[in-house]
Amino acid sequence: MKIYQHWQGLEPKARGASVALGNFDGVHLGHKSVIDLARGEAPLGVVTFEPHPREYLRPDAPFRLMNAEARANRLAALGVQHLYELPFDAALAGLTPQAFVAEVLSQGLGISRVVVGADFCFGKGRAGTAADLQLLGAAAGFRTTIAPLVQVEGVEISSTAIRTALSEGRPRDAKAMLGHWHRIEGPVIHGEARGRELGYPTANMSVSGLHLPKMGVYAVLADVLTGPQKGRYMGAASLGVRPMFGENTPNLETYLLDFTGDLYGQHLSIAFVDFLRPELTFDGLPALIAQMQADCDRARSILAAL
Repeated sequence: MKIYQHWQGLEPKARGASVALGNFDGVHLGHKSVIDLARGEAPLGVVTFEPHPREYLRPDAPFRLMNAEARANRLAALGVQHLYELPFDAALAGLTPQAFVAEVLSQGLGISRVVVGADFCFGKGRAGTAADLQLLGAAAGFRTTIAPLVQVEGVEISSTAIRTALSEGRPRDAKAMLGHWHRIEGPVIHGEARGRELGYPTANMSVSGLHLPKMGVYAVLADVLTGPQKGRYMGAASLGVRPMFGENTPNLETYLLDFTGDLYGQHLSIAFVDFLRPELTFDGLPALIAQMQADCDRARSILAAL
């Protein structure tokens, strides 16, 4: 998959795609239905925005289910050939619906077709609707398809509903709406090495800018995406502020079962499978270590049954 970070000056082979248009936070089953409708007639593309418009307008309120890296990896897995990550800034935010269609979709990307969800809005002040896009697109020379909203067991799939499930510690319910495990992806960063000192070395990852699932310990699947030890491992992960050691910035610490090696700087994808317990404060390190062993044993049992 090729990633483009502007709509201007594209090479000829990047133009003419049949695209799905939207934010695609989480790339859930509703998003997949939009992408699937865009397949078949031309190279498959996705037009999205980076940063997310809501993130641009309210940078102090983290809400994203996925960072740009995780979203790109998921879209590539769905067979997307061209990903247009349009820079959402004051200039783009100020475009009217008419200008967005003319300057970005038609002149810039030269799309052949666009598919959006029924609740799609666009342009300055979110003034344009999916129906407006149909009319404007027809005048600009491309077709617009409006995808119906998708439901699971009578509940409409949305990023908001998925955030709620994760906030309540229900990753399997989130998976039912996503169509895949919820993941946090990114590079392994240096921490304070406490896990190593306790006999449980962990891979530390930043969760900055993301909507955080319920704080606590999870059974996880860990995909090592880069480096000589690429592959999938079972694991137990702690998401939180490490209350045994004072107040800290939230991060994700993952212990990979049956793994030895150095992961600093490598990129990991951590899939949340089951919530095991909330964060706790223990009466000394021996009690903490005993609980960590129990967490790993329970995680192994859960993950082996998948």
